[in-house]
Amino acid sequence: MNDIAVRIEGVGKRYRIGQRESYKTLRDTLTNAVGAPFRRLSSIARRSSADNQRGVARGEYIWALRDISFDLKHGEVLGVIGRNGAGKSTLLKILSRITRPTEGYAEIHGRVGSLLEVGTGFNPELTGRENIYLNGAVLGMKKAEIDRKFDEIVAFAEVEQFIDTPVKRYSSGMYMRLAFAVAAHLEPEILIVDEVLAVGDAEFQKKCLGKMGDVAKGGRTVLFVSHNLLAIENLCEQVIWLKNGEIARQGSPGQVISNYLQSSISPSTERVWSGLATAREKIRLQCVRLRPSDGTASVPITVHTAFALEFEYWNFDPTAYVSVSFCMYNEHDILLFDICPPFDPDWRQKPSPIGLLRSICHIPGDFLNDGLHRVDLIILRNHVPVILEPQALVFHIQDTLEERAGWYGEWPGAIRPMLTWETNLSLSPRPTTGDVV
Repeated sequence: MNDIAVRIEGVGKRYRIGQRESYKTLRDTLTNAVGAPFRRLSSIARRSSADNQRGVARGEYIWALRDISFDLKHGEVLGVIGRNGAGKSTLLKILSRITRPTEGYAEIHGRVGSLLEVGTGFNPELTGRENIYLNGAVLGMKKAEIDRKFDEIVAFAEVEQFIDTPVKRYSSGMYMRLAFAVAAHLEPEILIVDEVLAVGDAEFQKKCLGKMGDVAKGGRTVLFVSHNLLAIENLCEQVIWLKNGEIARQGSPGQVISNYLQSSISPSTERVWSGLATAREKIRLQCVRLRPSDGTASVPITVHTAFALEFEYWNFDPTAYVSVSFCMYNEHDILLFDICPPFDPDWRQKPSPIGLLRSICHIPGDFLNDGLHRVDLIILRNHVPVILEPQALVFHIQDTLEERAGWYGEWPGAIRPMLTWETNLSLSPRPTTGDVV
């Protein structure tokens, strides 16, 4: 049996600038038909006039995708990342048969469920209950199946009290929650998902992530597009990074995400602020640098490297107590720690001297994990922040294959401390008859 669920070969999609592509999904067609009695006829001439006023040259083209090729096996979970406009949604529309590729082909082996533009196809005049049955039927669920899952869908969406109210009276959050709940409770062989974790509040997003995790663990094939890189890393086995409509990199989640983040930020072990002569501030940032504790060159920094972060700043206020604080974040924007100098009795609550001050924080080796890290700096005068410098320093910590105790995969976790272990024989058993020697 062919174990390929999705095969993409040389796919490209070209659009003419200023021209709309005419396409509708089956769900759009059916819901438009159901909602026809509730809508007024719109003027075709008015729409045509609006299109003609766009003033865009009709001969200009743009490639949204170019030469995209990959295979996705049954049961695999593939993530797709990239900036807005990189071609992610276009790729999913081709796979969902909403639009056709200009070149190449896409093969789908299995029943497909798509979560694109959550809420599309809901009729505002129908109640939540009616929309559940309508959309469930359009998305491939039989009435008996919808009956069995109805209470679960409503409970997931948290709209029990308003289930018989027309959805046009729903808040945007209620609308989106119900739409996701209907689609998420399908059981297709292949699930195509576009940024569904962006709907609702933080707690509902957590529920969405949990549901997506259940789908991924259930052995179904999933193609997942999201800007939530932590969710991509947790859910996906492979990741594709799209850049300008082409595959920039494909591989393990940790490595591809790290490359993607590094492409948008230029790591540096030193940053200097100039213009001291014209500065009017009484507290002025001069320099932030990273230097290895052993005095060697600053590149590369590995997971075993002990290093110091140095902060230089000018004080021109003879009455000010100046202090430095910083936050350390990893590449997933997770706060690792927030730290400030200890209360040194020689400095605590005393005016800082006039001149160039230097504060140094020592970071031990075998503490931080590999990947991109950033320092957000805060300088305080009399406990009040006067300088806030996000991304005051961005640096990359490299992995090594040494002292890994035989493990060569990605090392999970926000930090990676090398702690002291002891193993002792506390009691030796007495040999008895029949013991294996």
